[in-house]
Amino acid sequence: MRHHGAHAAPARDDERLSTHVQRISTALEQAGDEVAPELVAASLADIAQVEKRLALGVDRTVVALVGGTGSGKSSLFNAISGLRFADVGAIRPTTDRAAACVWGGSATELLDFLEVSEHRRIGRESVLDADEEQALHGLVLLDMPDHDSVAEAHADQVDRLLPLVDMLIWVVDPQKYADHALHDRYLRALADRQEAMLVLVNQVDTLPAGAVPRVVESVRDLLRADGLGGVEVITTSAVTGQGIADVREILALTVARSSTAARTAEAEIGAVARRLRAAVGQDEPALGTSEVAAAAGELSRAAGVGSVADSVRAAVVRVRSSALAHPEPPATGAVEAVRGRWLAAATAGLPERWERAVTQAVPSAESLRESVSSAVGGVPLPEVRRPGLLALQVGGIVLAALGVLALVLGAAGALGAGDLPGGVLLGVGAGLLVLGAAGVVVARVSRGSQGERAAARYRQEVEERVGEVVRGELAAPTVAVLERHRTLRLALDAAAAQGG
Repeated sequence: MRHHGAHAAPARDDERLSTHVQRISTALEQAGDEVAPELVAASLADIAQVEKRLALGVDRTVVALVGGTGSGKSSLFNAISGLRFADVGAIRPTTDRAAACVWGGSATELLDFLEVSEHRRIGRESVLDADEEQALHGLVLLDMPDHDSVAEAHADQVDRLLPLVDMLIWVVDPQKYADHALHDRYLRALADRQEAMLVLVNQVDTLPAGAVPRVVESVRDLLRADGLGGVEVITTSAVTGQGIADVREILALTVARSSTAARTAEAEIGAVARRLRAAVGQDEPALGTSEVAAAAGELSRAAGVGSVADSVRAAVVRVRSSALAHPEPPATGAVEAVRGRWLAAATAGLPERWERAVTQAVPSAESLRESVSSAVGGVPLPEVRRPGLLALQVGGIVLAALGVLALVLGAAGALGAGDLPGGVLLGVGAGLLVLGAAGVVVARVSRGSQGERAAARYRQEVEERVGEVVRGELAAPTVAVLERHRTLRLALDAAAAQGG
């Protein structure tokens, strides 16, 4: 027999199902118009019914003792519970109205729902045998009215309660186990519930020992004929206690499983999730830094940033000052193209309502164009400074000129200052020419490098500013819609997976 913690799994079912319900409800509220209103209304109505079911407590396992007049249900009820209701004041488990014994708590809302009178309820709590009863915590055992009673109201109670219980225990006596009403009205119609059924051949203490196996085999033959060959049959006696421990063991195993209420709620949540699943896509489009950078680059080029960067580079390289180019507002067609490509990527695979939500969230092409123009115009043109490099280049030219002059004089055999010979002038001239040429080359290369850096810094700053526009006006509103889509999709997928 299972002992401590046998009812832990149903308790987790309660929490898990409530979590699924809350996630779907919250996601539907966040989704807003992106899910058809009529679908939302129907889903919320179904969820409300599930919440009512959960409020009754799916951590409770309802087991019903069902039998005909004289089958000994009430005696078994006392034997299984270990209580004698006849000794508890006005509470007496007669068979004209359902009675209930609850292990662990009162289960008030559930018993109200089952319409068990307050005077027909008793709690199974005792500090003296708490360990022995722990395995049954969460069990609600019902003693049902006689299904074969001449009072029509009794049979009506049985018919109403049967679909609501987790396990049916049919109690038959050795004389009336072949009763046609039992087999025709109930057992044969419940073949699909045989995994949650048990048949007790009760009062076997009244039979000769040799007759018990024949009665049990006859009951099994009838059950097979009813399509219930998988139902277990146990012999019991409230007088001798035979079979009571076996019944309690089966009840403990039943309590350890999810209750019918939990499975039903789970199935209903799964059905809601699958019905809503068509309102969302299979996944969210992937949009990251590379898409933002690509859009920012296209918008920057459309604003003429490349031409401005080229003019910055040329202004640094040339010795004489030249006017820098200025950025222009990007062409409307170019902005529309960028926006269109963004939306195509951002809505790929989304249902129409979500696609429309993304499109409406993103600013118009004209608004985007104005934002890009403002961002680009806010980047100051770089100041072109080159006095050091200019001096180096002029100095190089002067040295080269002096070198050429010295070479000419030396070649002509003319005397320089200090009466130096022509060979010395040739050597000095060659050195000056090399130094001057080197100065010119260094200055030009340095100007080119400085120009590249200035142009790159300008381009980078512009693209960063335009990137901020893309992140704020394209990415942020898109992500907000896709995040709502993701929240609903994940909630539905989780619920559908649990609900089968």
